[in-house]
Amino acid sequence: MKFARWTYLIAGIYGLLVLVPQYFLEEKNGRDYPPVINHPEYYYGFIGVAIAWQIAFLIISKDPRRYRPLMIASVIEKFSYGIAVVILYLQGRTGSMVLSTGMIDMVLGTLFLIACKKASQTEKL
Repeated sequence: MKFARWTYLIAGIYGLLVLVPQYFLEEKNGRDYPPVINHPEYYYGFIGVAIAWQIAFLIISKDPRRYRPLMIASVIEKFSYGIAVVILYLQGRTGSMVLSTGMIDMVLGTLFLIACKKASQTEKL
């Protein structure tokens, strides 16, 4: 359980550190990564949902055995973004900076999958 606790704790803290500042960077992101954001509801909606997941990661880190079913959803959350970004990059529709964020999610998704597997093995004992 120690692996799951630390994995989810670090992921949750990292995610909050990266995501919360995005609430104040809409204009800058539109300039640095054109085109300008035309649908701010998608931008802020994405950030809000992502932050909610970071809170879920912190909750999971407190009691991985109890919240193991949420681990499955957390793996999907990480891989859904990571896989989408890899495909978009291969199609030439996004840049290497976005690819790096997708790769971080792929690594975290893999760690979450390992944590989920370890938690289910512990549960059977």
